[in-house]
Amino acid sequence: MDHTIYLDNAATTRVDDTVLAEMLPYLAQHYGNPSSSYSYGRAARIAVENARRSVAYQLGVKASNIFFTSGGTESNNTAIAAAVRDLGCTHIISSPVEHHAVLHSVEFYSQLHGVPYSMVAVSDAGIVDYADLERQLKEQAAAGKKCLVSLMHANNETGSMLDVKRVGALCQEYGAIFHSDCVQTVGHYPLNLPDMGVHFISGSGHKFHGPKGSGILYIAPGLAVKPFIHGGGQERNMRAGTECVHGIVGFARALELAMEHYKTDSQHIGSLKAYMKKQLVASIPGVTFNGHDASLYTVLSVCFPKTEASDNLLLRLDMEGICVSGGSACSGPSGGSHVMKALGKNESCTTIRFSFSKYNTTAEIDHVTEVLKIALGLHAPEGKPATTAC
Repeated sequence: MDHTIYLDNAATTRVDDTVLAEMLPYLAQHYGNPSSSYSYGRAARIAVENARRSVAYQLGVKASNIFFTSGGTESNNTAIAAAVRDLGCTHIISSPVEHHAVLHSVEFYSQLHGVPYSMVAVSDAGIVDYADLERQLKEQAAAGKKCLVSLMHANNETGSMLDVKRVGALCQEYGAIFHSDCVQTVGHYPLNLPDMGVHFISGSGHKFHGPKGSGILYIAPGLAVKPFIHGGGQERNMRAGTECVHGIVGFARALELAMEHYKTDSQHIGSLKAYMKKQLVASIPGVTFNGHDASLYTVLSVCFPKTEASDNLLLRLDMEGICVSGGSACSGPSGGSHVMKALGKNESCTTIRFSFSKYNTTAEIDHVTEVLKIALGLHAPEGKPATTAC
């Protein structure tokens, strides 16, 4: 094709043109500091608070419970630190397939405060074992321990989803604090946070056509949490530092658009995922898929039979102008996937994650399928004989 095909939308998304247009005035015309008392500052402050009200409305909560951050990593760190430091959690339960922003934070704050942690069992599809979670919560409660449970709503590599209401109910039953990394679901599903039973959730604007560097942390009413970043009184004394006004405005507008067009966009994206899955099954012998059937509609994690050709798939696709990933972009080019390792997939197959957006088309998927067939030696380019992969 005559353009780059971008199928790594779980890593980041293109900023929507409408969102960009909404942001630009706060870089060029309305550039005042929101903490300043004169008109330029007041205009910026109004923009921030209007954005906060908009985000809160979309998530079914009060504006006072939404705090703007730099993204999911900061929000995850803040929630985990606050649960241990401020809310008296003396044991942490997480899972081996969480994002590193959670796993590394759990390890760090566990060591810093001497708080032990444990991992809940997951199925080979990455689904949390709810019976194991309840067993651990029950044991810790019987031992007089208050737990923090940190489990992501949707896995960024496999798309496997958590029954958040079920986990929320378990946490309420056993007096636990519940944090959910919702980076892959805020902006992709209508969420009503009070119904989910969460105490903290994290969101990131660049996952749903907003700007990078914009995020939120939801803190449930009644939680006495101390500041994570100290300095000025921004974000109601919770997060010091001059607010990124254009990023905040962009986050809110992107979320508004995502929810306004949720039905049509999710149907389109879900149909692309289903179409690609069908095309791959028909074209590539032995291909399988990671995750659960009822998974995140934006992500398709594909397991190609391990061969010399499949080991080079990422490079071959990149050379053809096709952007995909082998796992989380945050793992780096040679970090490998801890998620695939936890699911026992590293040795048995080569995993490629395809993730879709409203801008993708079936024509792009047809082209990617043809490139994959050629790369795997299943279909020869015009004028060349077919070869067999080793």
